[in-house]
Amino acid sequence: MDLIILNATIVAVKSGSLVENQTVIISEGRILAVGDESIKEVYEANQLVDAEGKFLMPGLWDNHVHFGGAEYVDENEKLLPLYLAFGVTSVRDAAGDISLDVLKWRNEINEGKRIGPKIFTSGPKLEGIGSIWPGDLEIGNTEELKLALDSLDKLKVDFVKITDNALAPDLFLEAVKQAKSRGYSVSGHIPVGLTLDQVSKAGQKTVEHLGYLLRMTSPKESEISEGRRSGTLSAAEAAILQLETRNDSLTLANFKQLAAQGTGIVPTLLISYNIAYLDENNFDQDSILNYLGPKLKASYQWRIDRMAQDTPEDKQNRKDNFERTANLIPLVKEAGMKIYAGTDAGYLNTYDYPGLGIHLELQKLVTYGLSHQEALEASVVNGPEYFELEADFGSVEKGKIANLILLNANPLENIKHTLTIDAVIKDGRYFSREDLDSMLLEIKNWVSKQ
Repeated sequence: MDLIILNATIVAVKSGSLVENQTVIISEGRILAVGDESIKEVYEANQLVDAEGKFLMPGLWDNHVHFGGAEYVDENEKLLPLYLAFGVTSVRDAAGDISLDVLKWRNEINEGKRIGPKIFTSGPKLEGIGSIWPGDLEIGNTEELKLALDSLDKLKVDFVKITDNALAPDLFLEAVKQAKSRGYSVSGHIPVGLTLDQVSKAGQKTVEHLGYLLRMTSPKESEISEGRRSGTLSAAEAAILQLETRNDSLTLANFKQLAAQGTGIVPTLLISYNIAYLDENNFDQDSILNYLGPKLKASYQWRIDRMAQDTPEDKQNRKDNFERTANLIPLVKEAGMKIYAGTDAGYLNTYDYPGLGIHLELQKLVTYGLSHQEALEASVVNGPEYFELEADFGSVEKGKIANLILLNANPLENIKHTLTIDAVIKDGRYFSREDLDSMLLEIKNWVSKQ
C-alpha cells in the first residue's frame, strides 16, 4: 500500500457531517478502504500518517480559472504547484490564449509526469468574428461552427466555453445546441440579444458570472433583450429599466425554471467584489503577490488604470450593483439552482489570486447566503458533478481518487478553516506541510529572479 492515514476526522461534505477516528487506506492513487483502526491490520503501507485532531476532506475545486498570456507561459506554468500548495486539486480552465500549453500540462499531470491540480479545460472558446480576446475560435456561420467543434474534438477538450463579445445571438444558441449534442457540458456568458431561458433551453449547463442573472429579476427581460438586440436600448437604459422593475417573486420562479432545466451558476463573486471595492482595499502588500510572475501581475493594471478616472458616483454605482448582484445568492439557493464555486483567477483579473482565490470565494459565498457546508459543496461536490465524475470525486470514500486535503481545523464550523492546510494528497501522493512550504519557496525564489 502507498499510504495509510490514521485517526482522521472525515468531513462528509455532502451531508455536512463529521466521521471521527477513521483510517483511510490509499493505493495506486485511489482510496482502497475507509473504516475504524482495525482495518490497518489488514494492510501495510510505505507511509503512515497520524491525523489525530485533523480534518480530512476532498481537495478543493476552482471551477473557473484562466491560464493565459502568450508572452508569459512560464509564469502560468508556475501556477500549477501554487494551486496545489493551496489545496486546490482540480481546476476548470475556462479558456485563454495558451490552450495548447494547458492541454499539454493537463496530459502530463494525468500521466504523473508533472505536479499540479487536475486540469479540466475548454481549450479555446467559441466567439464571433473579430473577438477582442486572443486565442478564440472565431465563427461566423454554422459551417464554421462545425469546423470549430471538430477542432475541439481533436484537441480532446473537457467542455465547451462560449462567450458573447462578437458572436451573433442565433449562432450562439446553435453553438450551445451543437456542443451539447456532441456530449459536452457547455458553459458561457449570455448575449444581450437572448434571454437566459433561451440559452438554458438550448442546453447551457452553467452561466458564468452571477451578474447575468440580474436580467431575470425583471418582468421586462424579453423586452430588454429585444431592445438591446435591435439597438433601441442602451446598456445604461437597460440597467435602469431592470432595476426599476425588479420583482423577487418573479426572480425566484425564473431561477426555479433554470434549475429544472439543469442550468447552474458560477457566481465568481470575488472578482466582482475586487472590482467594486478596488478604491477601498489595498492589495499591494498581499504576500501572495510574491508567488506571481511580474508579467501576470502587470496584467492586473489595465483595470486599475481604467478605473482611476471614475467619479465618486461611478464608484458608488459599482458597489451598489455588486451588492444587488451578490444578494441574489439566497434566491439562487432557494430555487435549487446548482452553484459551482469558481474564481475567474488568473491573468487580467485584478487581484484574483490563483490558489488563494477559491478560499476567498468560498468566504464570499458564505457572507452572501450559503452555509459553510453549502459553500464547500459548491466546490468539491458540484465541481465533479459538472463533468459527471461523482464516482471518482466529491467524498472520502472507497474507490474515489485520492485527491484530498488535511486541515488543522473544521471547515464546517468556519469556512476560513479551509486555509489551515496541514497536507495535500494528490493522486495518492502525500505532500506534507513541509513539502508544501518548500514548493512555495521554490516558486517565490523563481519569481524573484524574473
